[in-house]
Amino acid sequence: MGYRIVVAGATGNVGREVLAILAEREFPYDELAAVASSRSQGDEIEIGDSGKTVKCQNIENFDWSGWDMAIFAIGSDATAIHAPKAAAAGCVVIDNSSLYRMDPDVPLIVPEVNPDAIDGYTAKNIIANPNCSTAQMVVALKPLHDAATIKRVVVSTYQSVSGAGKAGMDELWNQTRQIFVGDEKDVQKFTKQIAFNVIPHIDKFLDDGSTKEEWKMVVETKKILDPKIKVTATCVRVPVFVGHSEAINIELEDELSAEDAQRILREAPGVVLHDKREDGGYITPVEAVGDFATFVSRVRDDPTVDNGLNLWCVSDNLRKGAALNAVQIAELLGRRHLKKG
Repeated sequence: MGYRIVVAGATGNVGREVLAILAEREFPYDELAAVASSRSQGDEIEIGDSGKTVKCQNIENFDWSGWDMAIFAIGSDATAIHAPKAAAAGCVVIDNSSLYRMDPDVPLIVPEVNPDAIDGYTAKNIIANPNCSTAQMVVALKPLHDAATIKRVVVSTYQSVSGAGKAGMDELWNQTRQIFVGDEKDVQKFTKQIAFNVIPHIDKFLDDGSTKEEWKMVVETKKILDPKIKVTATCVRVPVFVGHSEAINIELEDELSAEDAQRILREAPGVVLHDKREDGGYITPVEAVGDFATFVSRVRDDPTVDNGLNLWCVSDNLRKGAALNAVQIAELLGRRHLKKG
């Protein structure tokens, strides 16, 4: 006997990726519903490469009763309306938006990092999925923190345009074409030209000069991994379609050599260590697309601080940063709390 699962926002980038991953991982469902706005009602949506399709329903009048869980990929505003309805009907919500991440009554989960925290979902019947850049970073940090206790993290991100949705991907594509044919560049989604450029600005600016994306990485890392860790982040949008990269500097309480860190990371859940000190001996975003893993490369000692390490971390942001992590949460929820059969 399988689960009854809903994918909310099934027509968007993340929603379609959720459907694909459910099929790839052979998630044990008996019934699957796809819901989105009224514009998509009646559309037939493919469930990955399974050969199956599902007809999209209108989220506005969807009956949530009797469904076991729902993966939400509809943004904070719509989630604020529909998630409480689903949760009240007994359907556990796994939310990809930022709405509930810092709610003390809502667990923020990366299954490889803090699986036990999911037990707190009963307070609101809602589980939060972290920010894409945070998710991949904490997967890489967790085994090192367990081994030598992380004191401080300095991270610079190189985030793909898919993190801004389809509109971001379209803008990079259109601007690239416009530059090659000599047309005027159309800037709409981003604050400046993104093609052949980098933009040190993701989300809104805060009073202290940081952006909300940078704030998310700080507070979410503390909630997921350890509130004692000091984190500072600079988040940058780069002209890459899919795949976030991060240059991470770590200061540890205890000594941990680069060789020992490599050994630990090689065995860590969710991590693939690809670290050869030669031309091409590292992973780039292009190579991470479509993969489940968080890739770590360029592990080396930082001689400027006591017990310092540097590393390079890459992952498919539509997968581990969103859809995959949400499906892994659904799997974890099923194993621990909603056992079927």
